[in-house]
Amino acid sequence: MAVAGDVPAVSSAVRILERLAAEWPHPVAPKDLVSELGLNRSTCYNILATLQRVGWVTSTGERSGWVLGPKLLTLTGVTDDMAASVAQQEIEELARRLGFVVFLAAPDGSGGYVVTAKAERAMGVRVTVGVGEGFPFSAPAIMQAYHAWQPGAVVDEWVDRLGLKQFTPHTVVDRDELHAVLASTREHGFSTSIQQYDMAQSGVAAPVFDRRGQVAAVVCSLAFFTELHEDNASRIGAMVAACAERITARTGGRRPA
Repeated sequence: MAVAGDVPAVSSAVRILERLAAEWPHPVAPKDLVSELGLNRSTCYNILATLQRVGWVTSTGERSGWVLGPKLLTLTGVTDDMAASVAQQEIEELARRLGFVVFLAAPDGSGGYVVTAKAERAMGVRVTVGVGEGFPFSAPAIMQAYHAWQPGAVVDEWVDRLGLKQFTPHTVVDRDELHAVLASTREHGFSTSIQQYDMAQSGVAAPVFDRRGQVAAVVCSLAFFTELHEDNASRIGAMVAACAERITARTGGRRPA
């Protein structure tokens, strides 16, 4: 409700933010903001564009909606339940597009990783994982995506402590080669593991960053080697990286410089 002395644009911006907050993490279509809040269409879009420039709202792109932005979420904080809801939405959408299992893996406290969420196609023979399933420290795709943004000395400490297991003839176990792979992961934004963990499987993974710019979890997709291979790994890796970036942005995280 407006009161005397209110600045119309500011008042409208507050109403938009309140509406997005009420639906978060689900996006709200611009037409709904216009109709429900009684705003002029041009005014609504101008306010959204301004709020987007400062990071207080963000567009969901192909889904044609708006959600609270990373800058505002960083200021207000995101609960674990909210972050889990965002991650589940994003990996379900990616699994639908890929037709492969997509899951979120987080550190298990002992150097390995545990599956905290997953999404997959419903039918057919497929590679799959279960929530709560664990992976060892040197599981290639996950390890490379998780540790690529850490200083080399820190990575070496982990390797000295837990070692690099030779899962298949293709597994990278040479220390210098590993650092080269980690540098490539940073450059491209995702890791690839073609038959490095299992001769019948391949995987790609990308990091989700927290508000401090540190890797909090990894989005990973696995498939049979006949489905995920050298010819399409870069394309699929880019899709996984985009998913991880959306989770980062929607939960108030930030990619390190």
